[in-house]
Amino acid sequence: MRILIVEDESRLADALATGLRAEGFSVEVARDGADGFERARSGSFAAIVLDLLLPEMNGYEICEALRAEQVWTPILMLTAKDGEYDEAEALDTGADDFLSKPFSYVVLVARLRALIRRGSVARPATLSVGDLTLDPATREVRRGEHPITLTPREFSLVESLMRRGGQVITKQQLLADVWGEEFGGDPNLVEVYVRYVRRKVDEPFGRQTLQTVRGVGYRLVAHMPNPRLGGRP
Repeated sequence: MRILIVEDESRLADALATGLRAEGFSVEVARDGADGFERARSGSFAAIVLDLLLPEMNGYEICEALRAEQVWTPILMLTAKDGEYDEAEALDTGADDFLSKPFSYVVLVARLRALIRRGSVARPATLSVGDLTLDPATREVRRGEHPITLTPREFSLVESLMRRGGQVITKQQLLADVWGEEFGGDPNLVEVYVRYVRRKVDEPFGRQTLQTVRGVGYRLVAHMPNPRLGGRP
């Protein structure tokens, strides 16, 4: 399987390439964003390891441009930054996963293998569940014609639910999607953010679309009027 590494730090790029080749992968390395973008759009890769801070084009720009061209190769973003806004933007512009530097090589390989198993899944530019729409590129959320303002965490939670197409997602899956697999805080934070999101996407519109499935998790379904709130069409 072919892996593309887009990384301008030569020592890191060479170390990753050597390690991944020892794991049995065929590896190509691009040293700047423009070269990485051209290789990614023209080559057939099982996954892409993409640095955020690159000359010519940064990782965000590469992700967004590839997804706009409907190139759905799984992308693992590497960033030297550490903060929820950087993580959220990486996911919003099209990355499938991210690791903050310094990172464990063992974890990187495990994440890559997980992305490869998942494969290249076509993702529409705009996600929708009923009349609730979300645009990952512009980070706009609407209920019909009404714009909804969400924080980066709230946005990531809604996007994670919408990408599952009405399937139930466990609390642990949401923690991994929104806060990262290394998150060591209180898992009840998911319940807190679910309440925040309901107050923005459901209650003002008389809906009950973000549902709790007791003992299992959460799902986002199409329009269900809330009779106590007098739901709007």
